[in-house]
Amino acid sequence: MSVTPILTRALRYGGILALAVAIVAGAVGLLVAGIPGLVGGLLGSALAAAFLALTAGSMLLAGRVTKGDSTSPVFFGIVLGVWFLKLVLFLVVALALRGQHWLNPSVFGVSVIVAVIGSLVTDIVAYQRARVPYVSDVDLPGDTKPTSSPRDDAA
Repeated sequence: MSVTPILTRALRYGGILALAVAIVAGAVGLLVAGIPGLVGGLLGSALAAAFLALTAGSMLLAGRVTKGDSTSPVFFGIVLGVWFLKLVLFLVVALALRGQHWLNPSVFGVSVIVAVIGSLVTDIVAYQRARVPYVSDVDLPGDTKPTSSPRDDAA
């Protein structure tokens, strides 16, 4: 079973969401705080989109490296390594942007929070719309496939 369709759909939905958040947060930020609000809204949505892409991209990369074996330690190493990189990157960006006069921190923070919550919703929607079976190679009662019975083999 491959999770590639789910992750690519989540990336597509996340990109659409990031664009919508950038437009809305940029417009609201411009109305509320002028140019610093616009920059805060655009930068917050761009940061959230980059982190969303890093998560899904790391899972796709790990799946390719391990040839679909999601139980491999290499798979978990790649995914957790990228998550740790995201944490460090977020701290560096937050510290670098702290106190900048050209950025409204309130608009920036709200746009990041809205984009992160929205990306969680898009991940759920992408998962729900995916047609991935829970199990494979199972005959259910009422299936029309002809099956052989032990009596047929004895005859």
